[in-house]
Amino acid sequence: MPKLIENLKEKLLAEAKQQLADVGYEAMMISSLAKACGVGVGTVYNYFPSKESILHACISEDWEKSMAVIENVAKYSLSYEPVIHCIYDQIVIFAREHRYVFRESATSDNVYAIIMRHTKMLNDQISVVLRKFCSSDAQAQLIAEAMVTWICTGKSYEDICRSVSRMF
Repeated sequence: MPKLIENLKEKLLAEAKQQLADVGYEAMMISSLAKACGVGVGTVYNYFPSKESILHACISEDWEKSMAVIENVAKYSLSYEPVIHCIYDQIVIFAREHRYVFRESATSDNVYAIIMRHTKMLNDQISVVLRKFCSSDAQAQLIAEAMVTWICTGKSYEDICRSVSRMF
């Protein structure tokens, strides 16, 4: 009879995040993930069909948490300023926690492709939140894309806030 491990998917994700932080995407192996969680390689594939899907799940899970914080701030804000500050903080926190991804995206086509898909999703989600404060969908999308780009290139919050306030 196969052994049942409670919350195995969560354990696999937690271990994957740790291994990704320690050795990076390219060096992380499904076999090392399975061994660390005390399961067979096939069991990992029952939850995740590929190494790429593990990275996607790690990124998505954490970004969903960040979006929940942003959406909550936007829900109760009467102006865009607290929302812009929250978006900045959440992206910086996310980037810090997933710095291994950004390091490898410069050298790995697989990681770069995953980052590009997530960046599009990130821009779309942020633009939905900003729409409340904008006169059009295009304005919200432009501000979202600019913010993500500026944050990822290290522009300061003060500079971003000044630039974004001119866009409203």
